[in-house]
Amino acid sequence: MSSETSDALGWPGILRLGLVQTAIGAIVVLSTTTLNRVMIVELALPAMLPGALVGSHYVIQLLRPRLGYGSDIGGRRTPWIVGGMAVLAIGGVIAALATAWMATNTAAGVALAVAGFLLIGAGVSAAGTALLTLLATRVAPDRRGPAAMIVWVMMIAGFAITAGTAGGFLDPFSVERLVKVTSTVCAIAFALAMVGVFRIEGRQGAQPAADANTPTTPFFQALGEIWQEPKARRFTIFVFFSMLAYNAQDLIVEPFAGVVFGYTPGQSTQLGGFQNGGVLTGMLLTALAGSHLARGRLGTLRTWTIGGCIASALALSALVLGATMSDVWPLRPSVFALGMANGAFAVAAIGSMMRLASEGQERREGVRVGLWGAA
Repeated sequence: MSSETSDALGWPGILRLGLVQTAIGAIVVLSTTTLNRVMIVELALPAMLPGALVGSHYVIQLLRPRLGYGSDIGGRRTPWIVGGMAVLAIGGVIAALATAWMATNTAAGVALAVAGFLLIGAGVSAAGTALLTLLATRVAPDRRGPAAMIVWVMMIAGFAITAGTAGGFLDPFSVERLVKVTSTVCAIAFALAMVGVFRIEGRQGAQPAADANTPTTPFFQALGEIWQEPKARRFTIFVFFSMLAYNAQDLIVEPFAGVVFGYTPGQSTQLGGFQNGGVLTGMLLTALAGSHLARGRLGTLRTWTIGGCIASALALSALVLGATMSDVWPLRPSVFALGMANGAFAVAAIGSMMRLASEGQERREGVRVGLWGAA
C-alpha cells in the first residue's frame, strides 16, 4: 500500500480508517455485552458487578482530552491508534480470562477483570480519539459528514458481524470456548486495524509537530480555552445527556433476553448483532434521506437527532412492555427497532461532531474531540 499522496484523505483513506473503527467495535461488543451476560446468567453473579466493570472502562475514558492533547503536540495520530489498539486487544483477552476465572475463584477473577476493563477503556480512548481527530484534520470539509457516517457505520458493522459470528461459535457454551473466541476476535481486530493505518499519514504526519522553540500551552489551559468556546461547550453538554440515554440499554438487553426470554449465550450474542444490524440500517436510511431532503427541514441534523431520540424512547418502552408478555412478544423486531432509532440519532450526532471539531483555535482538534469523548 502506498501512503496518501496529498494532505487531504481521499475515499480510499477514509475507508481504511473505517477498518480501525470496525476493529474497535469487534472487541468492545464482546467485552461489554457477551462477558456481561455470562457473569449475570451463567455465573449467577450480581448484575452490579459487570455494571461496575463496564462503568470502569468508561471512567478511564475521562482521559480522552489528555490523550488528544498528546497527539496534538506530537502532530501524528498513527502511533496513538496503534498503541491504543494493542492495549484494547490485550484488555479484551484479559477480560475474557478473568470471566472464566470467576467460575472457580470469584475474587481473583474480579480483580483481574478490573485490570482488563481498565485496559479496554484506555485502548478505546487512545485509538478512538486519535482516529476521529485524524479524520477531522485530514478530510476535506465537504467530506467530513459522509466520512463520519462511513467510519461509524463500519464500527457498527464490526459490532453486528462479531456478535453474529462469535455467537455461533460460543454454543455449546463453556468458559474455555469463551476465551478462545474472544482471543481470536482480538487478534483479527488488531491485524485489521494495522492494515487500516499502514502509511496512512505518510512520513510527515497529519500536521507538523510543535516547534521545540515555541512554548507549549499547558493541557489544562488548552482545555479551559476550548471550554470557553460557546459551540464546543454546548455540544459537550448535549453529548453528555444524549449518550447517557443512548447507552441506558447497553448492559440490559442480553441479560434481559436470557432471564426473561430464555435465550442461550450464543442466541443473546446474536441478538446483539441483530440490534446492531438495526443501528446500521438506521444510519444508512438517515444518511440517504438526509442527502435527498437536504434542502428541507427533514434533512437537517437537528431534525434527525431529535427524531432518533424520540423513536429510541418509544422502542425501549416497547421492550419494557414485552417483559410482561414474553411468551408472545416479538423480541427481535423490538430490538431491531431500538437499533434503528439509535442509529438515526448517532449518525446525526457524529456528523455534527465532525463539523465542529475543526472550528475554533487550531491545534486543538485532539483536545476538542477528546472532550466530547469524555462527555
